[in-house]
Amino acid sequence: MSLAPRAVLVHRTTEYEELLARHGTHGQAAFVLAARGRSLDEVAERHRRHERALTEVAAALPLRWRRTRVERADLDRFLFGPEDVVVVVGQDGLVANAAKYLSGQPVVGIDTDPGRNPGVLVRHRARDTAALCEAAASPGGQVDALTMTEAVADDTQRLLALNEIYLGPPGHQTSRYRIGPDGSPDAVESQASSGVLVGTGTGSTGWLRSLWLERGSPVRLPAPSDPRLVWFVREAWPSPATGTSMTAGELGRGDGLRLTVESDRMVVFGDGMESDALELTWGQSVRLGVAGTTLNLVA
Repeated sequence: MSLAPRAVLVHRTTEYEELLARHGTHGQAAFVLAARGRSLDEVAERHRRHERALTEVAAALPLRWRRTRVERADLDRFLFGPEDVVVVVGQDGLVANAAKYLSGQPVVGIDTDPGRNPGVLVRHRARDTAALCEAAASPGGQVDALTMTEAVADDTQRLLALNEIYLGPPGHQTSRYRIGPDGSPDAVESQASSGVLVGTGTGSTGWLRSLWLERGSPVRLPAPSDPRLVWFVREAWPSPATGTSMTAGELGRGDGLRLTVESDRMVVFGDGMESDALELTWGQSVRLGVAGTTLNLVA
């Protein structure tokens, strides 16, 4: 007998819950915000909408399915199974946060605050949960296979991201490194910068796009399903020992960008999850490229 699917509800702590954790009570949080000329009412209402959506989604899950919940902060400790259907309830960014821990499981994105979220990844409403879950578990269910990027260090550490991977200093210092195409040791440049960003078509609607617009780059941004990445160096510094000729480019499937660390320490993290980062020290190298895994977002 085959195992019934397991619905994994992914959610995150709301701003209201974070305020209560910091100030203890609703009244104290309201008092502190009022002293700053702010109101707690809007934050509390967003929390109520989120809770209503979570309740509606949980009630709509197929009765024969197993189910569990995982909070964003616990994703790096949660073990997803091959039979899981991942139901992300919240914002677009929460889908990206979950994506790096998946290996092809179908993902349903439920928007808890329509009109406030762009809805690029959380495309559906709570009322559609039952039909979406059945479609996700059916053979041949329609999904959009979104390209992901990966970083693989020379000590086999690996990191996935749906939007972008950042490589740079852990604080606000300058990182020094050598950068160039993987497999071409003669075509490298020593650089000093505030970091390197490598991302996908999904990420091209966010941080990557801001860099692309700021510098008027001729690089063509990919679509979310294109097996192609773009990369940008942030604030490269010219000096007698460092250059600025390699500050942007594209990577197709099979292409790689290699970075070799020449600083005491660099961090590598994906989709803003700095708490779950790779740490590289002087002499280590890392390869960036198109991941073999895609995020399978239920259409």
